[in-house]
Parts: sequence; C-alpha cells; structure tokens
Amino acid sequence: MKIPRRLRGYGYRAFYHLPGRVRRRLVRLAGPKYLVGAVNVIRTPASDRILLLLQPPGRGWGLPAGLLKKHEEAAVGSARELFEESGLRLDPSSLTPGNPNAIVHPLGWIDLVFFGTAPDDAVFAVDGGEVFEARWWPVDALPRLTPNTELLLGVYGIGPSAGRDPADSAGVDW
Repeated sequence: MKIPRRLRGYGYRAFYHLPGRVRRRLVRLAGPKYLVGAVNVIRTPASDRILLLLQPPGRGWGLPAGLLKKHEEAAVGSARELFEESGLRLDPSSLTPGNPNAIVHPLGWIDLVFFGTAPDDAVFAVDGGEVFEARWWPVDALPRLTPNTELLLGVYGIGPSAGRDPADSAGVDW
C-alpha cells in the first residue's frame, strides 16, 4: 500500500519534532537488526598459504571469525577472535580491512573482513571444542570449504569461487 505523499510528509514532520532519544528508540524498534562479526584471512607471505579452521560439525574448513562485542573496535575484535580460535596473536594494527570490508548477509549479519600475515612456522593452539584443528593450506590446493567461506574468499579472488558473483549462489546462507 502506497502512503500518499502529503500524509507521509506530515508523518516525517511529526517524527522530527520528537526528542532525539525518542526518535532513536523508534528507529531501533522499527529498523532491521544485524549481528556484526569479524572474519580473518591470514596468509603466509613466503609460501602463500592461508589459515583455515575445522570447526564443529566438521563438514568443511572455514576462516577464523566471530561476533564483535558491543563497543569493540572492529580490528580489535578481529584480532581477539583470531587468538581465541587459533592461538595466533596478531596486533590489531597489523590487520588490513578487506576491500570490500563489509559483507552484508541477507539473513541478518554483517562480516567485517580483515587480512593479515603470519610466519610459516606459527604455532596454533585450539581448544578441541569450538575448533578441532587449525592449519595452513596452500591457496592453490584448498580443502573442502564451508559454503560461506568459499563465497567470501571468492569475493577476494581466492579459491574455487574466485570471480563468481555471490548473488548467483542460491541455497547458501549468504
């Protein structure tokens, strides 16, 4: 149903006469809700390998990622998640935002993607619960990836979906 232009104008005028805190609360109630996560694409500079994790239920390898905490800076949260899941500690200032940095998933979350490098001999420490295994994989010989990981890497020209438009991927929770 289309609202007549004049009626919509009255509604906007009334809205903008409300106190700022009331307007913000109304927008929060009516607007879409998104979770914001950070995804890490960590590579080795010498041998061009990428860090992947095997997580439950173990049907494919994925990237170190997780949700940001409220008021947490994106790079700080990205480095925190990387350490929590793999034991690999990188300084947040060494992480570079991807281009594009934000990947918006229609099902209600946004991934902020960060790139970084780590030495080939980096030691991983996984807990066996959230992550079964962490290891380096050659970029040209990747294992079976989770569908979302394959699509995300493809956006950046990596892996089997490199160069493919993520919008063409029906059936994936993208």
